[in-house]
Amino acid sequence: MSRTHRYEVSVTWTGNLGTGTSSYRAYERSHEVAAQAKPPIAGSSDPGFRGDPERWNPEELLVASLSQCHMLWFLHLCAVEKLVVTSYTDHPYGTMIETPDGGGRFDEVMLRPHVELADPEQADQVANLHERAHKLCFIANSVNFPVRHQPVIDG
Repeated sequence: MSRTHRYEVSVTWTGNLGTGTSSYRAYERSHEVAAQAKPPIAGSSDPGFRGDPERWNPEELLVASLSQCHMLWFLHLCAVEKLVVTSYTDHPYGTMIETPDGGGRFDEVMLRPHVELADPEQADQVANLHERAHKLCFIANSVNFPVRHQPVIDG
């Protein structure tokens, strides 16, 4: 039986400097992303598109979402398989290609999780669990570009 989940957020532009979008340079790309009972996320566009480098941009949030989804599935699978993870960090990156019309698309995201296990003898099982996590990740299954991973495992 399949289930449907619904996710609602609000995105509010906060970058009106007084003249709205009267010209390309007349407004900030600042905005807030919020969801009920959660602190807002300060957003902007990428600095290459006149955005604020101190705020999250949508491209970073997409890469972060892919990393989070993979991590949560991986940790779940480890718990089911009785592999005790003591530390997990990821430093993913994504590459986006701009098109001549000013649009663009991601061509890949690379996850680089660094996992520490309580029992180094179980390290040989980790690659398989990363593959399974990738196949189960809701976000990775929703994008039209490759999401790859290069895990590092320490015992």
